[in-house]
Amino acid sequence: MDLFGAEPSRQRKSLQPLAERMRPTKIGEFVGQRHLLGPRKILETAAKTGKLQSLILWGPPGSGKTTLAQILADSAGAVCVHFSAVTSGVKDLKKIIQEAEQLQRAGKATVLFVDEIHHFNKGQQDNFLPHVERGTLTLIGATTENPSFEVIAPLLSRCRVLVLNALTAEEIGAIIDRALSDKQRGLGAAGLEIAAEARAFLLEQSQGDCRVALNALEAAALLVQAQGEKKIGLAHLQEALQKSPLRYDKAGDEHYNVISAFIKSLRGSDPDAAVYWMMRMIEAGEDPLFIARRMVIFASEDIGNADPQALQVAVAAKDAFHFVGLPEGRIPLAQAATYLASAPKSNAAYKAMLAAAEDVRQHGALSVPLHLRNAPTPLMQNLGYGKDYKYAHNYEDHVVDQDHLPKELLGKRYYTPSESGYEKQIKERLKLWNEKKKRS
Repeated sequence: MDLFGAEPSRQRKSLQPLAERMRPTKIGEFVGQRHLLGPRKILETAAKTGKLQSLILWGPPGSGKTTLAQILADSAGAVCVHFSAVTSGVKDLKKIIQEAEQLQRAGKATVLFVDEIHHFNKGQQDNFLPHVERGTLTLIGATTENPSFEVIAPLLSRCRVLVLNALTAEEIGAIIDRALSDKQRGLGAAGLEIAAEARAFLLEQSQGDCRVALNALEAAALLVQAQGEKKIGLAHLQEALQKSPLRYDKAGDEHYNVISAFIKSLRGSDPDAAVYWMMRMIEAGEDPLFIARRMVIFASEDIGNADPQALQVAVAAKDAFHFVGLPEGRIPLAQAATYLASAPKSNAAYKAMLAAAEDVRQHGALSVPLHLRNAPTPLMQNLGYGKDYKYAHNYEDHVVDQDHLPKELLGKRYYTPSESGYEKQIKERLKLWNEKKKRS
């Protein structure tokens, strides 16, 4: 419905993009978000009962936020008003409130769908509060950003936050197939087919965004029809998306080959190769967060305490990408990759972990020495808990000669710092401390 609840005319609908024409109108048509729409799940229950509450829908582009808002409003018999944070202002909101109050007196509800709600500042978001509080409006806000940071606390407390996921390749495939077969709203009347390799390319390039998939499919269909053909091929989709496929199977050998080359380039201190392999993966449609996670692991496993800041850089890059998204999110990932490749390397902490884990497996749950146990009760004190424990801060340089391992493992060394980067200083410090303990 538009601002005044009127249905778009049939002629106007035929001029709409395919993505808009194929927008589901009933909950049974919706594809994806099964964690919210399965049997006895929150949104399906709301759609069936028609009882709505104010919501914040947080998810990536093309995951169905706008569609869900419209379906929920229709299920409740409410007028759904679309309000854009980019194009609408306070004056528009006042008019909507007046109309909502008139509808409320007539016994009809109003759902205010606020797209890109994170673009509103604090003062603008405050304007929604009294009307949501009084029930004049049911607010459904959509955002691609974390609501914890972008939506004011009073508004969050009045809304339920629901997280939407990017659609899977299987779900995108179902949407594409429906668009090709639907003769009323889709491309079914044209009798078009899509080649298997073209379909796979489209699923990969859409990256979970159904709008991208449908827009590309429509553009490719126009190319096919202009050429008097009936089958959408790979070349048509390459032209529609202005992209060529890279040899990279996210579930096959090439996936493992390229990520292996990336990690080994980082380990080999080759920033040029590292950033090349990283971009190979991103351009081929790999999930950038997969790459970010591998860099976080690498920062600890292969750099460790030789440069403790490496882990901070990797985690910050992961958070930055999650905050920014594509395409700009590639920039912090490239910064992290070149930093990690250029950092001094040490796997001493990783080897310490493996050695300690092996002793845990071999020796089981060894008893904690009494002097290391906490003694919060008189009974524990009487049993010797904490007895003769030496508090390190009471000693010179905060160093004390005291055993901290179970007696069965006394003298064991798991962590042997390398001579690389900051770890060389750690090695020297531990050596001095050990000498000091022997003299005490």
